[in-house]
Amino acid sequence: MVQTVKITEEEILKQVKLSSMMTDVVKDIVNRKIIEDETQKLGITVDEKELQQAADKLRLMYQLYKAEDTWKWLKENHLTVDDFEEIVFNKALSSKLAVHLFNDKIEPYYYEHQLDYTGVIMYEVILNDEELALELFYALQEGEITFSEIAHQYIEDTELRRKGGYRGLVYRKDLKPEISATVFAAKPPQVIKPIVTSKGVHLILVEEIIQRQLDNPLRHIIANSLFNEWLEKHTQQVEII
Repeated sequence: MVQTVKITEEEILKQVKLSSMMTDVVKDIVNRKIIEDETQKLGITVDEKELQQAADKLRLMYQLYKAEDTWKWLKENHLTVDDFEEIVFNKALSSKLAVHLFNDKIEPYYYEHQLDYTGVIMYEVILNDEELALELFYALQEGEITFSEIAHQYIEDTELRRKGGYRGLVYRKDLKPEISATVFAAKPPQVIKPIVTSKGVHLILVEEIIQRQLDNPLRHIIANSLFNEWLEKHTQQVEII
């Protein structure tokens, strides 16, 4: 027998509090009000084309490729079509405000932080024994063993072992300082001398150093980062009553 449960708005609010989610919810509300106030003050509005673009991005984000996918998603999230339209409007408004505030600051920011957008294609094996790592390093230099063989022998994670320790494209900001300094000083392709960190002893093959260009996706990332910093500062200045 299927039991019917009626859930009220009061119960939803209570559960949000009991789940320790209230802080995040309040912050989202404050952010939305800041954006609404700022766009109204600046006279920023969104047109039909911008709304359509925002809707397309939202559907792509949640993989809503068909109309039935969208209806299913709305039902699962207890949303109406009006709610969907409001979500799209808020996203479009937020994006347009970010562009208005920071479009002319993206390029200077990129050149100021260009090193952060330098990436490396690398392979990595983390060992527990520094002496063993050095032995393997010198064996690699002598051609007695390949990096792939080391990875298959010493990496415990199944998926990473299958990939031979391949980490893919990793950016400078995502590496520990003691690792990035040595990695980005390498002359690819090069295996660098083992580096000891709190995680263990890193044996790294640097395959390629890549300088990311200021393309549209990166412009979007930088704009979002600058906008989120701006929003955070404004949120801290808000008194909630």
